[in-house]
Amino acid sequence: QVQLVESGGGSVQAGGSLRLSCAASGSPFSFNAMGWYRQAPGKQREFVATITRSGNTNYADSVKGRFTISRDTAKNTVYLQMNSLKPEDTAVYYCNKQASTWYWGQGTQVTVSS
Repeated sequence: QVQLVESGGGSVQAGGSLRLSCAASGSPFSFNAMGWYRQAPGKQREFVATITRSGNTNYADSVKGRFTISRDTAKNTVYLQMNSLKPEDTAVYYCNKQASTWYWGQGTQVTVSS
């Protein structure tokens, strides 16, 4: 059973930075990609960034140039470095593992104040 545990959320002022972590455990260990999604109050969950098994990355236009997704294979952990945060980045951020099934973490709150 896959478990994804996010951490690193919190409150920050606009222009600040946060680093989210997602520790993965359990089987299946193989995956096609891992990513981050977010959901703001009253809105649908939206794509933020993904990193494939080969290391290719993809970002939503709204975060390009500000967010960086990376991974530590030895630690089975994926990171999301978020810089130049804006109030519109406020949301619950979810880690995602894409295998034959998509798995989700419990989410971590990010709040950006102006």
